[in-house]
Amino acid sequence: MAIETLGIGSRVKHAAFGDGVIFAVDVAAYRVSFIKYGVKLVGRDYASWEIIEAIPYEALQSFTEAEKSLAKILRFWGGIQESVELGDRWDGGMLILKPGDEDLKSKELPIDTFFHKIVMVRDRIRVMEQRINSSKLTDEEKVNLQQYITRIYGSLTTFNVLFKHKDDHFNGDRNK
Repeated sequence: MAIETLGIGSRVKHAAFGDGVIFAVDVAAYRVSFIKYGVKLVGRDYASWEIIEAIPYEALQSFTEAEKSLAKILRFWGGIQESVELGDRWDGGMLILKPGDEDLKSKELPIDTFFHKIVMVRDRIRVMEQRINSSKLTDEEKVNLQQYITRIYGSLTTFNVLFKHKDDHFNGDRNK
């Protein structure tokens, strides 16, 4: 029986090395980054691991596709936080919360502090999403929880005005 070649970004579980992600496909082996054991070569004919998520293999992947796969891997395993920039027009700005009652004092805080909190919320939602996807929940339970997460992202789209780059925006429509 022929073994299907896994693509970059495929998640696997090895009996000895544990959870890992394929980040390169060589002629005879996969280069896999394992959480506890770092980078290991695993033969392409190895069939004893559990495939958690199979990504289709493409013989010629562009740099752009490889970068997207690497970004997905880094986000999933949480090893590196991506740099998210505040829009230039907000540099040095203040967020002012003014109560409706004139007798109460307003609250001011630097907008970059508020922005940092919003980015932290987004990162924590992503971690929750990843944990749901890798959990032992049924597919129906995962779909139901994913729908809630999509609604959360949709509720946070108001804050997209703060982001410098459109790629960093919240998106409540998972089809995009």
